[in-house]
Amino acid sequence: MNIIDSTQSDFDSLFNAILKRGKMDMHKVQSSVESILNSVKQRGDDALKEQIKKFDNWNIEDISQIVISQDSMKKAYDGLDKDLLNALHLAFERIYSFHQKQMPKSWLDFESNGSILGQKVTPVDSAGLYIPGGKASYPSSLLMNALPAIVAGVKDIVVCTPTPNNEINSLLLAAMHLCGIKKAYKIGGAGAIAAMAYGTDTVLKTDVITGPGNIYVATAKKLVYADVNIDMIAGPSEIGIIADESANAKYLAIDLLSQAEHDEMASSLLITTSREIAKETLDCIYEELKKLKREKIARESIEKRGAIIIVRDIEEAAYYMNQIAPEHLELMVKNPFELLPSIKHAGAIFMGRYTPEAVGDYIAGPNHTLPTGGSAKFYSPLGVENFLKKSSIISLSKEGIKELSSACALLAKTEGLQAHQKSVEIRLDK
Repeated sequence: MNIIDSTQSDFDSLFNAILKRGKMDMHKVQSSVESILNSVKQRGDDALKEQIKKFDNWNIEDISQIVISQDSMKKAYDGLDKDLLNALHLAFERIYSFHQKQMPKSWLDFESNGSILGQKVTPVDSAGLYIPGGKASYPSSLLMNALPAIVAGVKDIVVCTPTPNNEINSLLLAAMHLCGIKKAYKIGGAGAIAAMAYGTDTVLKTDVITGPGNIYVATAKKLVYADVNIDMIAGPSEIGIIADESANAKYLAIDLLSQAEHDEMASSLLITTSREIAKETLDCIYEELKKLKREKIARESIEKRGAIIIVRDIEEAAYYMNQIAPEHLELMVKNPFELLPSIKHAGAIFMGRYTPEAVGDYIAGPNHTLPTGGSAKFYSPLGVENFLKKSSIISLSKEGIKELSSACALLAKTEGLQAHQKSVEIRLDK
């Protein structure tokens, strides 16, 4: 893992490499993803059976085998250890409560002349949730994607998750039962995105697709956008930490590793004003690495995509972190709320030494589906609004149309749109 200094001569080139950390070469997989999308679009369930055999390594005799039954969800839920069940319920309650507070309201504004303007907020009819599998299973992602959709009032929620060798995580099944999921399928990768975007005889077509995934999933979501809405194009997980001399190096090290253990492409970045903290953290990282079950993954991530940056002062730290715009940002400084106004771009911000990023992944309440690769400059975390749409309400009174007619007709005339102009003026005729 490299330690670099903002004063060294080659810093700009090294920092620019960090800014490119989230770039995914979608072009190399685009043709194969397009082939999968077209196949599912044209051949539906038959194409899904082929995709599952090819990528998840199990044969389907009947398409009904891809359906995850509600009985299996309840059985998994009933079989949970009491402590794990309590933890799952606590996460559910905190995530649900947080997203309830996000819910926008419809509104009307009554003008003095009797005209009414407003906004009507309604949920989409259906939502597709992609829950990753493979190297790890993520029941937490089910809660984070399902609960804002439930709070929004989405009628039909579809869940797709890959099941290598036809195996599925029991805690994920239990989370589905807790969320009341009725439509869930053993489908992964681009095939799952295609099924939820276009629909098949078995899988309902949805209006919006959310959830993280690998490069094939991300590329598929990008290609189906416009046929359906999507949350964002998410890349590998990442963490940025700003630390001053008051930080605990052991905390910093393990928090950096908490992202590195996700996968080899994850990025862990520390910006600190203290040379001593930089060195101590690096030493702690290699000490803690040896204790991890996923050491190989974490080591490759840390050594290829991790960095510690030493800066002159806290203002410079904030400047560079805003350029990075990390998915997760920890402020491990003496007074984190004083630094907060300087932070412009981050998916989620964790304040102070007692707030590790991991609490955001599971139980704090805010959503853990976050923008990556610098896209926090223009994307927000997944939330209730991803499952809502807004309609404008316009109702002019007779007096209201009189007040606006001259300006409106003039603008229409200037644009050369005669029928527009006349549609206003005709309402003034006696």
